[in-house]
Amino acid sequence: MDKSGQAYWMAVLKLIAFILGIWALVSYGFGILFAPMLNNIHIGGYPMGFWWAHQGSMYVFIILIFVYARLMGNLDRKFDVHEQ
Repeated sequence: MDKSGQAYWMAVLKLIAFILGIWALVSYGFGILFAPMLNNIHIGGYPMGFWWAHQGSMYVFIILIFVYARLMGNLDRKFDVHEQ
């Protein structure tokens, strides 16, 4: 693999690590680790820890899909490996 291919692969791995980091924080962090602290706040009558575990994480996951697609498209254009 040439230097351009290695640079592209490193950029892709960094993007994936970033997205997975957010995913882990939202699902494991807000849904489990920080839930007792978040349960002191209520949204619509439900504790916020419960809301994050069941509703908020789904919204974040859907947003992450679009963010990943957009950033991956930008990377593809930057390294000129995009589809026509």
